[in-house]
Amino acid sequence: MRTRRYGAALAALTMAGVGVAVTAPATASAATTAVTCPTGWGSLPKSAADADFGSLTDIRTGRQDCYDRMVFDVPTAGTDTIGYTVHYVDAFIQDPSGIRIPVSGGAILEIIVSAPAYDPETHAATYPGQGGRPLPGVDLTGYRTFRDAKYGASFEGTTQVGLGLRARLPFRVFQLPDRLVVDVAHTW
Repeated sequence: MRTRRYGAALAALTMAGVGVAVTAPATASAATTAVTCPTGWGSLPKSAADADFGSLTDIRTGRQDCYDRMVFDVPTAGTDTIGYTVHYVDAFIQDPSGIRIPVSGGAILEIIVSAPAYDPETHAATYPGQGGRPLPGVDLTGYRTFRDAKYGASFEGTTQVGLGLRARLPFRVFQLPDRLVVDVAHTW
């Protein structure tokens, strides 16, 4: 009964034009936690020995609190090493044609994965990338670091991608089962 009177009184004051501020008490769940971002990745070239274990089937991206991520799916690799070279370049040049492919952004990260975008035995495409074109199915709208992603080529057992970034930022490369991961930090 007491609650009903309080509600009626509050409604009467509000109708009368008297400003009444009601605030909810703070709860523990409303507290925010600061995100700690990894440091020490650096921007120097990174590579692992070439390996010949499978074909590239997909390239996808994701947004994280501290970095943007690009994932290269190579299903038959399992836990074996996937070879790669990842480094900053002044221009993205298609291998082996030598054609310059424009990539938007303040910096370009060239990613070469030791996995062809085709089946080496049948030569059937396993990934639908086309030289000089954006990566199929990759939409970088809303990303903090990624600006553009272009397919270079798949030649002699490797696949080449140009990743346009906001600026030259630190990055890391690591492998999970059946995939290679490239993370680029939002800040230094």
